[in-house]
Amino acid sequence: MTREADRRPTVPRGERGATTVADRVVAKIAAQAAREALGRFTEPTGHVPPGHRTPHVTAVVRGAPERNGSEKAGGPAGSRPAHGQVRMRIAVELGYPSDVGAQCAAVRREVTERVTAWGGVEVSDLVVAVERLHSAHSRRTGRERVG
Repeated sequence: MTREADRRPTVPRGERGATTVADRVVAKIAAQAAREALGRFTEPTGHVPPGHRTPHVTAVVRGAPERNGSEKAGGPAGSRPAHGQVRMRIAVELGYPSDVGAQCAAVRREVTERVTAWGGVEVSDLVVAVERLHSAHSRRTGRERVG
């Protein structure tokens, strides 16, 4: 007796179907990576009020380009993420005073690596926007401006 799997025609791996990665999945991966990257900067995070620390991520995934053979797509099979490209915007709120540049660079690096590895998509554009800085002085009153 032949098993059913033995009777099926063998279809090359790249032609079996398509895998898509939803925007919300990429956004969730990016938000987690951004939280972890910012979590390594312990001193200024105490200034950010609870509920304000979650990075807000907007992600738009574009499907992978059609390939007519793995070598024509820019190199050997597996040299590019197979599931497309993503454009992202990550809005963060940070403690102040702190090294804002280092925190944004850490978010950019961690998100790019994690989204590529876990989501299988290439990060083509990543904007890290600091929407608000929180200091210990600004927590005294909600309307007082610190100069």
